[in-house]
Amino acid sequence: MLFTPVSQDRTADAAIRQVELAILRGILRPGDRLPGERDLAESLGVSRPILREALKALETRGLVVARPGGGTYVGDVVGTVYSEPMAQLIRRHPEATEGYFEYRREMEAWASALAAERATASDIATLTAIVDAMALAHQDADPSEETRLDWEFHTAIGEAAHNLVLLHTLRACYRLVQENVFYDRARLFAVPSARDALLAQHRAILAAIAGRDPAKARAAAAGHIDYVETAVRAVELGHAREAVARLRLDQREARARRGPKGQRAAPDPTPFADPATEDLR
Repeated sequence: MLFTPVSQDRTADAAIRQVELAILRGILRPGDRLPGERDLAESLGVSRPILREALKALETRGLVVARPGGGTYVGDVVGTVYSEPMAQLIRRHPEATEGYFEYRREMEAWASALAAERATASDIATLTAIVDAMALAHQDADPSEETRLDWEFHTAIGEAAHNLVLLHTLRACYRLVQENVFYDRARLFAVPSARDALLAQHRAILAAIAGRDPAKARAAAAGHIDYVETAVRAVELGHAREAVARLRLDQREARARRGPKGQRAAPDPTPFADPATEDLR
């Protein structure tokens, strides 16, 4: 059960603590809907007036959002690492991407190593189910679903590491990826060879975690990020080259449509007179 009856202290504070812990532990995510008032009050073993007091306090803290007639939802507690002006600045200056990959390489490697040490049977089951779904999306040639599952997989590794600060740090980091601050994930997953490699890498990370091998998990995760960095640069370079080539082609076709009038006159093949033949003209 998501919530359990409070044993002794049937106050709003006791109800608040259970909801807070569910959010902190990553059990409830931003946008998740809480059970209805009656069901939630029964689950917590408190009266509905006490529950309303608890929900009001949680809303004041920004942890939940009440939608009139639509229920209560977990708020946007993850937030963003950077303000929007800074995110826009990073988008305009790609050199920041190198620092991002360096940061993520270390964080992902550490999270995977911790997961290999700490993952429970349920964690392994979650990771396995995600990779199985990845394989199905790959088979169905569904890059958008593979992209979504990629985020789910790395989030699940953060959960399996059982370090709450690391988990929420990674979630904030992944939001930048979802918003394409550093690179366009859709472009990467649109490349068949990249999709093949990414699926194999995710399977290798899962195998190392399930095999309780922290060193292997760390190396597999670091190698995965190295590959993504190299592949992203190759994809972006390819798109840049295609953009230039497209402009050249457009200009070539435009000149062809203009015809001879738009072309420069051909130069005189004999611009200088030959003294030996001057009198023959």
